[in-house]
Amino acid sequence: MKPRIIREGVNWVGAVDWDRRLFDALVPIPDGTSYNAYLVQGAEKTALLDTVDPSMVDQLADHLSGIPTVDYIVAHHAEQDHSGSISRVLQLYPEARVVCTPKCKDMLVDLLHIDGERITSVEDGDSIDLGGRTLRFIHAPWVHWPETMFTYLEEDKILFTCDFLGSHLATSSLYFEKGLIEEASAKRYFAEIMMPFSNMIVKNLDKISSYDVEIVAPSHGPIHDDPGFIIDRYRQWTSGPMKNEVCIPYVSMHGSTTAMVDALVQELVERGVGVKRFELTASDTGSIAMSLVDAATVVIATPTVLAGAHPAAAYVAFLANALRPRTKFVSVMCSYSWGGKTVDQIAAMISNLRAEVLEPVVCKGYPREDDFKQIAQLARVIEEKHREIGIK
Repeated sequence: MKPRIIREGVNWVGAVDWDRRLFDALVPIPDGTSYNAYLVQGAEKTALLDTVDPSMVDQLADHLSGIPTVDYIVAHHAEQDHSGSISRVLQLYPEARVVCTPKCKDMLVDLLHIDGERITSVEDGDSIDLGGRTLRFIHAPWVHWPETMFTYLEEDKILFTCDFLGSHLATSSLYFEKGLIEEASAKRYFAEIMMPFSNMIVKNLDKISSYDVEIVAPSHGPIHDDPGFIIDRYRQWTSGPMKNEVCIPYVSMHGSTTAMVDALVQELVERGVGVKRFELTASDTGSIAMSLVDAATVVIATPTVLAGAHPAAAYVAFLANALRPRTKFVSVMCSYSWGGKTVDQIAAMISNLRAEVLEPVVCKGYPREDDFKQIAQLARVIEEKHREIGIK
């Protein structure tokens, strides 16, 4: 894909990774991704904002082949999908200097072994004049690493946000099209990567609100030429009301847990409570993470394996604990044959959730009438709890 014009003298020079399906050996990306790099040319100087994943460095080098000089390489974030090709660009442009935050400087030296003498660290609010174009640097720690910053191109009113407000989506469109796929990709990206830092995201949304922004140019996914759309979504995902919905990740070995989940789903639906149900051997973690953004309640359902939770259920508890969703209530349903500490184990794994723990349902063997009554009671409690906090 060739360089693409955003404004005269401002070009996208990144790479689209159509086939990648797993990020950081951890995050499912079913729609691929892009590594967005941007070339900004002033009357006197030229700056490259971010690079690309090292696997696609040849595409970046090809985009730069007609560019005689790059004076600055702005590194918004040290993670290698953005910074990993800096060394190659420095070889192509021996006089170029890397520009980043002080924390990012240390990380680039450690991760890429870049000579620290070639790195200029900038403070929050510092700027560089390219000649008729001004790059204003905005420190934005913890979206999603501690060294992150944004760049505001003042004359063109473009905010380059690195991972912030991005999406894992490979597309031929330069701009975000607001379709179901695009919005789902942005929400998945938020859920998998940004949700643990929701408090810092709110602060940075407030920080950028003082800038006149016409275009948001992230380092993954399409560019936003209607910034209000994605900014409103981020405010909703970080601060908006939770949904009258229950996320139920579950796994069953011989049908007992499935019977419990079937009963809970039926009881909740009859009470007008929405359900997102995930059978863990066939569900991807990104879909579960997206549900955690909205669901007021999470119920993890699992059989007992060697006195503890099934490994798939333990993993989803670990995931929820790491992502720190705004979930208000949490509970556990489990079945067992001769004993175990499944409930205690799951409870210990979700200590980061600032949620009220509802009475678990523990069933010996296949559920009996009394067990189904307890499940019905759990559904009633969930409905009441949602109503108490104003969720309908």
